[in-house]
Amino acid sequence: MNFTHFNEHGRAHMVEVGEKEDTRRRAIARGKIKMHRETIEKIKEGLIKKGDVLSVAQIGGIMGAKKTSDLIPMCHNINLTGADIRFNIMDDCIEVESEVKTVGKTGVEMEALTAVSLATLTIYDMCKAIDKDMVIENIRLIKKTGGKSGDYVRKEEKGKVISINISDKKGVIKEQIEEGIFIENLGLENDAHSGNWHRQVSLLAIESFDKMENQGIEGLVPGVFAENITTEGIVLYDLPVGTKLIIGETIQEVTQIGKECHTGCAISQKVGKCVMPKEGIFTKVLKGGVIKKGDIIEVI
Repeated sequence: MNFTHFNEHGRAHMVEVGEKEDTRRRAIARGKIKMHRETIEKIKEGLIKKGDVLSVAQIGGIMGAKKTSDLIPMCHNINLTGADIRFNIMDDCIEVESEVKTVGKTGVEMEALTAVSLATLTIYDMCKAIDKDMVIENIRLIKKTGGKSGDYVRKEEKGKVISINISDKKGVIKEQIEEGIFIENLGLENDAHSGNWHRQVSLLAIESFDKMENQGIEGLVPGVFAENITTEGIVLYDLPVGTKLIIGETIQEVTQIGKECHTGCAISQKVGKCVMPKEGIFTKVLKGGVIKKGDIIEVI
């Protein structure tokens, strides 16, 4: 067996990548830090004595991405073209997501993972005076693009159906139902958006609702953005077009990420700002069947 990080003398060395072509590369990683609910509230209210926890953690994560080659022995020193850290505040944890980009000869998976690690460690450091029970867990690569090996999306990523939503008119808020019949190459039975076209079913993650609630928008419930399926646990807008999903008894294929937002519709009037144009996705139904609230969503 040949070990790529050892030379012919059995000594460690950095792999030569000079002959590889430069390509656009991107990696997304995610992890979370669990904590007491009281700690979450103090972070949200800005009551942590060390300062703005998430702002400092964001800087820490970006610095971690930039310093990865100093921390991981065989990592190449990469010229990053972009790095971003995003937070999703939940009841008992903060989910941290990193996105790192470069144009170069090797990927940025380790940079993305290091960014999440440093961001969560920074949160721990900022809050440890009031909560030493915090746990950092489930740091993993979600997606990477570019390079000889091609694109990767974590297949074991699973989500859950929070709600099925239906309406008999377009541009209006949908009503929640316990289960729906999804018809092959048509969509949700009796829904105004179903038909023989590429946007048969719309999906939006409850995590997108959380982002807007953190901006002070209240009263958001599944269906308010006219999505057919409200999901939890999967970053929908990171799924490449062509990705296939098992949802309940159905198989669906991602056909579009986001859309142009209609103005003057009931949705924009009620909500004021919409996340559907950037974070919602659309699918077509390859195999029909029933989808119920609580059903598992699996990337295949």
